[in-house]
Amino acid sequence: MAFKLKFTFPTAHTILFVIAGMVALLTWIIPAGQFDRLSYDTENNTFVRSNAQGTETLEASQETLNALQIKIPLETFTEGALGKPISIPDSFRELEARPQGFTAFIQAPLKGILEAGDIILLVLIIGGLIAIVNATGAFEAGIAWLSQRLVGREFLLIIMVTSLIALGGTTFGLEEETIAFYPILIPIFLAAKYDAIVAVASIYIGSSIGTLASTVNPFSTIIASDAAGISWTVGLQARLLMLVLGVAICLLYILRYARRVKKDPSKSLVYDQRAEIAQLFAGSSSSHVPALTGRLRFVLLVFISCFVVMVYGVSQLGWWFLEMTAVFLVGAIAIGFIAGISERIFVEKFIRGAADLLGVAFIIGIARGVTVLMEDGLVSDTLLFHASSVTEGMHKGLFINVVLYIYSGLSFFIPSSSGMAVLTMPIMSPLADTVGVGREIVVNAYQYGVGLFKFVSPTGIILASLAMVKVGYDKWLKFVLPLVGILCVLAMAALTISIYI
Repeated sequence: MAFKLKFTFPTAHTILFVIAGMVALLTWIIPAGQFDRLSYDTENNTFVRSNAQGTETLEASQETLNALQIKIPLETFTEGALGKPISIPDSFRELEARPQGFTAFIQAPLKGILEAGDIILLVLIIGGLIAIVNATGAFEAGIAWLSQRLVGREFLLIIMVTSLIALGGTTFGLEEETIAFYPILIPIFLAAKYDAIVAVASIYIGSSIGTLASTVNPFSTIIASDAAGISWTVGLQARLLMLVLGVAICLLYILRYARRVKKDPSKSLVYDQRAEIAQLFAGSSSSHVPALTGRLRFVLLVFISCFVVMVYGVSQLGWWFLEMTAVFLVGAIAIGFIAGISERIFVEKFIRGAADLLGVAFIIGIARGVTVLMEDGLVSDTLLFHASSVTEGMHKGLFINVVLYIYSGLSFFIPSSSGMAVLTMPIMSPLADTVGVGREIVVNAYQYGVGLFKFVSPTGIILASLAMVKVGYDKWLKFVLPLVGILCVLAMAALTISIYI
């Protein structure tokens, strides 16, 4: 009798635990060592150099940075863009070994959760806010309202849906939540003589390009920038330009395919399934979606305003996680009042929404725990030292593109963008200093690399999305791979150009 072994790819949590175990073992093998650190004292306007022997106060000047071979403008420190101590090149020294045992391994995720408490709280509050907005039906009503008014101009439906979902992706990481849109939008696309792939593409590609070019997304941009020791507003202009160009390319790609299918249905990649898919959604109707009333319009306005206020507060008022979290909490409460949600329902929905992102919160904590193990075992800097030796002398244009592909490859094993950020950024971002590349460009390379893989990632939600419309993964790959290639070239060009301007 033959037995078939069924392999199920593990979750990000399990992967991170495995990585944590490997890191704990490596602390017994890799020699301990540490770079000297440089931090900026805002009160005294001085630099502080610290190492295992103690601290030293230095003049806060560009000459000091040049003498230390730190290729970062002084303004980056004085204006608060770099909020964490950075490694000083050529200051690495070996130290007494500090291997991490079983107890340290078990405690590391807990220490990571404690250290990442401010980020975790922000994630949970945003989860509650999204749940409250979902409870009002504002998201569905807004999309359905647009689709109903575009009859006869169906191509505008593709533009509006893709652009709006991309906006959600770039601002608050709209991804898993898009699953709710398929039953609403697919019948509309089919009625417009498009096929199911056009519907999936408009929703999924919109989300993917939005998260690839995240601008104020707290689950990637803010977390990664914080882990890199810089303000998330640094590099924002490059991400905005990438968002505009990326969305434009994706729209042209989808519209080209949609026009071909509408003109000749036999050109559809799922032409042989047209009857099956039509029957699957025969009973679906957008009439079940609430109308976009003035109250729901106000809900959407308040929701968008939360991100506008957050951007203004961080860029102009010096806000950080506590203040940002407070904005989203107030926004959720305000929307609850506007929508007339009862106190009991509000609490239930809010807690349920926060619980939906509890997995993300734990990923952040576990990933930070891996960093804790490396730091306590004094191996982080050893790895950084040898990695920087490999990249030493590497042309910075080659360096940043290598980083892009590294992140794309790692995305298969660590599908969580937030987990990827806090796990890798403390190691990768200082490498930028050694080749004269801004850390914000490494953050962008991380986003582009992770984002590119999301288009095809079997560990993401694309398989669940395709299953809803009975479209095979092979047909999706045939459709999307040329687009991924185009976006890859765009990302490489954007990163290469950004290091020279």
